[in-house]
Amino acid sequence: MSATAAGLPRLHVAVLMGGWASERPVSLMSGTGVADALEERGHRVTRIDMGRDVALRIAEAAPDVVFNALHGVPGEDGTVQGMLDLMGLPYTHSGLATSVIAIDKELTKQALVPHGIPMPGGRIVATRTLFDGDPLARPYVLKPVNEGSSVGVAIVTDQSNCGNPIRRDAPGPWQQFDRLLAEPYIRGRELTTAVLAGPDGTRALGVTELVPKSGFYDFEAKYTDGLTEHVCPARIPPAIARLCCDYALRAHQLLGCRGTSRSDFRWDDEVGEDGLFLLETNTQPGMTRLSLVPEQARHCGISYADLVELLVADALRHAGRLPVREGADG
Repeated sequence: MSATAAGLPRLHVAVLMGGWASERPVSLMSGTGVADALEERGHRVTRIDMGRDVALRIAEAAPDVVFNALHGVPGEDGTVQGMLDLMGLPYTHSGLATSVIAIDKELTKQALVPHGIPMPGGRIVATRTLFDGDPLARPYVLKPVNEGSSVGVAIVTDQSNCGNPIRRDAPGPWQQFDRLLAEPYIRGRELTTAVLAGPDGTRALGVTELVPKSGFYDFEAKYTDGLTEHVCPARIPPAIARLCCDYALRAHQLLGCRGTSRSDFRWDDEVGEDGLFLLETNTQPGMTRLSLVPEQARHCGISYADLVELLVADALRHAGRLPVREGADG
């Protein structure tokens, strides 16, 4: 096997994917891409579509390291991380405490806003109260407290067909979740910045603007080819690009993220720097061929396979188990 960006020897990697969260289809695509890339590099791969017997299946596989390609609960909320910690296995992406905080949008605000990272205001509301009246002035956004990939997000406007007040029978996240986060709607542009840890330190990779062909950047727009234009690098003022990179890197560090993360922003370009708000930081960003972290890495000269290996190397480095390839530098 030829030397790669991560300088890894042959490893046995268990790739966790699938699960039972709403983001299962995305996780299966991420995990398949990761597993294929690792096998292309000569690693031995055990693919595990996670079920309730996942601990037994991992123990039977006895891998050197686990690549966590799960999205949503329980792969992104600290549950799987705690299990792997108990098993003493290195794994990619963030650890238990970080995962618990970052998947909860309210906890994330509590961790980041006091350090000067701007995030939208708003509050947690009991879903049943929405049918009596709006929690905020319209337009506003309703989203689950701990879901990703824009699952269950609704923009409530004066023109919404959900009624005023919202009807109990109207389609929306109020039919799925008992608690929702209500935030003011921020007009403008959708931006995202990936952060990647490597042997020479952690850095923000760049800024991508996401331009949906219609509607907003929801689950379908994210994962259906052709529905969203990715402008990478984003055509935005240098000052805004620098702020995105600064906020994303600081969020990654303040939350204690490992491996890679991706921070999503809304920018009101009529306001300038004061119109930039961080919406959330994803600790398990997608690794599909349409995903944003691989795209930004590619723009920085990092191939998909090298990106996967860099994440594996970071997991082993964090656990103090990074082997050195014979004849490799460092």
